[in-house]
Amino acid sequence: MVVDEHRQYLRDPVRLESFSRAIQATVRPGSVVLDLASGSGILGLLACRAGAARVFSVEEGGMIEVARQVAKDNGYADRITFIKGHSRHVTLPERVDVVVADQVGNFGFNAGVIEYFADARRRFLKPDGVTIPRRMDLWSGPVECPEFFAQVDFWKSSPAGFDFSGVRHLAANTGYQVDLAASSALGDPVPLVSIDLNDATTALLRGRTRATIGRRGTLHGLGGWFDVELSDGIQMTNSPLSPRRIDRRQVFLPIDQPVPVAVGDFVDVNVLIRPQDRLVNWVVEVLDGQTSARKGRFRHSTWHGMLHNREDLDRTRPDSVPRLNARGEARRTVVNLCDGIRTVRELEDNVWERHSDLFGSPAEASEFVAEVITRYAT
Repeated sequence: MVVDEHRQYLRDPVRLESFSRAIQATVRPGSVVLDLASGSGILGLLACRAGAARVFSVEEGGMIEVARQVAKDNGYADRITFIKGHSRHVTLPERVDVVVADQVGNFGFNAGVIEYFADARRRFLKPDGVTIPRRMDLWSGPVECPEFFAQVDFWKSSPAGFDFSGVRHLAANTGYQVDLAASSALGDPVPLVSIDLNDATTALLRGRTRATIGRRGTLHGLGGWFDVELSDGIQMTNSPLSPRRIDRRQVFLPIDQPVPVAVGDFVDVNVLIRPQDRLVNWVVEVLDGQTSARKGRFRHSTWHGMLHNREDLDRTRPDSVPRLNARGEARRTVVNLCDGIRTVRELEDNVWERHSDLFGSPAEASEFVAEVITRYAT
């Protein structure tokens, strides 16, 4: 499924053409480029085509092997250095001229682009270096979408005759990844937050705006999407209203109860975003366009849509005294044995000997060792 996810990225002509133009306009012959969270490696290949002398391709997952093979098959293996790991946990041998990444989520911030670029600017980018993309604008608009709101109200339907209505508040505080139709718009979208990715930090993002209803209908919530400026004059968007949007879904932020609206009504939106935690608070107030009377006011937060359990909360209380369980002890054994002298086989034999009660066979113990060393050892 991971490979197929990247197939979908590669079959998106608008995305590929936009990045290709931006990289061609930004990368100069001799440039050093960081391809952050590189996936299939396509952005690094485009950088090589544009004249990059060296590309550092950083990828945490198994797609790094696909990227290595593709680079070799296309004659760029000598110019691309592959580094396995999360970009925030690796080092580079030199600073770079350009950092490029497509860590842009369906609502822009929520795939990590802000915090990853902030780290890359601090540790990897030259003082006069640039990022691709370089700016991101978040947009919002009032939407009518009963098919998506039905996912919230499902919890009132008594599946198999049981009462699940207590779960509805979680569903009403969830951001949904959806494919919004242009016809769902109840009015023109409005800009919410503008972010300079050559300067942005992980500080709170605040957006306050007003949308005007343009047609009669029922307000079910807010649609959210992004516009990014990859480089001068080169944009990319997932807006459902754009005929040249990339193939990426948008976000739907519901309100607790649908509100009938008429032409000229106002929807006041107040959004607070904590990027590194993917937390969004949204307050929506609906006002009659003729009398300014309030038709509804709703306050939501993805914090209230998260699943918290009492066991984990109890363990993380400041006055809690943690103690390793049996699997934690086995993990500590592996970490302590990684002394730069013992082989993997010796680690496997030691773990099986000391913790055989945890594993059904030596093979299971070996899998456990592999999971630990591939994450924490070099």
